[in-house]
Amino acid sequence: MPARRPLPAPTPTTAQDRTVPGRHRAARPSGVGRAHIAALDGLRGFAVVAVLLFHAGYLNGGFLGVDLFFVLSGFLITGLLLGEATGRGRIPLAAFWVRRARRLLPALCCVVVVTVLATWAWGSTAQLRFALDDLPWVGAQAVNWHYIAEQVGYWNASDTRVFAHLWSIGVEWQFYLAWPLVVAVAARGRFGERIVASLAGAGALVSLALTVSLGAAVDTTRAYEGTDTRAAALLLGALVATAPVRDLARRVPRRAADLVCLALACGLAVAWAVTEGEKAPLLFEGGLFVHSLAAAVLIVLMARVPGTWAARIAGSRLPRGLGKLSYSLYLWHWPVYLLLLPRLSALGGPGGTAVAIGVSLVAAAVTTRFVEDPVRARAGWARGGRGWIAVVAPAVAGVVLWAAVPEPVTGAGTVDVDQLR
Repeated sequence: MPARRPLPAPTPTTAQDRTVPGRHRAARPSGVGRAHIAALDGLRGFAVVAVLLFHAGYLNGGFLGVDLFFVLSGFLITGLLLGEATGRGRIPLAAFWVRRARRLLPALCCVVVVTVLATWAWGSTAQLRFALDDLPWVGAQAVNWHYIAEQVGYWNASDTRVFAHLWSIGVEWQFYLAWPLVVAVAARGRFGERIVASLAGAGALVSLALTVSLGAAVDTTRAYEGTDTRAAALLLGALVATAPVRDLARRVPRRAADLVCLALACGLAVAWAVTEGEKAPLLFEGGLFVHSLAAAVLIVLMARVPGTWAARIAGSRLPRGLGKLSYSLYLWHWPVYLLLLPRLSALGGPGGTAVAIGVSLVAAAVTTRFVEDPVRARAGWARGGRGWIAVVAPAVAGVVLWAAVPEPVTGAGTVDVDQLR
């Protein structure tokens, strides 16, 4: 089976826009005075499918779907922050960070705990050793910089790291810590959104310059996993969430928006199909930036121009359903691939992949239904002090497990997987 590589995760967000007609929105309100855009869930659904197929070796450029995740995160989070600034006159940062923690940490902690136990039971010595080594960095939301410092080559990443895909969660969290501070200061006053737009655009260009510079190295892990270099996609999403771009998009006629969305969607699909990872000559010379820019334009047109065909297709049941599962699905699929696929060799590549994706989908559905949604929506058992318990308990379990599981030692008679490379 073709080699698989870890990729960023689709991080769920909740900021949405009231201007989209009711038939293109999910019924449940979210955010501050905003409604949920079903089409953006659908985009996450398409992107997570691309990532799963890429990891299984069936879609060369499927890793580009993660840039769509980043752009969506920048767009939706900035929309939330600007909505707070407009509606309340200020951004309650502590409340914002608590909502992010409730939304993202319980599922992450549950997956991490189960993955360590599964790796202890069924994984190789190298997989367990690296899992325990990476776990503190996963908890600190800085595993991307851990991999950079350890020179763990992204494009040649081995099948020994069950948490390798979580580096992008660190990138997202680092963005969530820094960018709200910028918006909270810059969004004040009459021209606040214009200032935010200028900062986002300038930051994206600086990030592009860093990507071009660092991408010239033999090992492109630093360019691909660095928070500063990946910030371009997040900031382009933030840019198109600001009033100057939103107002411009709103003036685009629907027919013109349909044509532009069709062209952009086709362009993204072709890029996902043919791009050959780091071997693509222009990937780190502006290719990632152009891809993210195209995704940003597609997103803002789907969100601001009512009734486009692109929004109708993306907001249909199947992609929207996959999008709602995308966070947990991404968290689960990589450990499932590493631990389960070697045991499914008798089914062949496609058969084993189908089973592994099916297991990942079931695990994602269970996690979403019984962990993500109740904690986020403050179900009866997740309210008040019990809500904090629901967030903190899995994290404490992860710490206890990390301390309790003995780190395996490669014996003299044992061949370490890394020695075979």
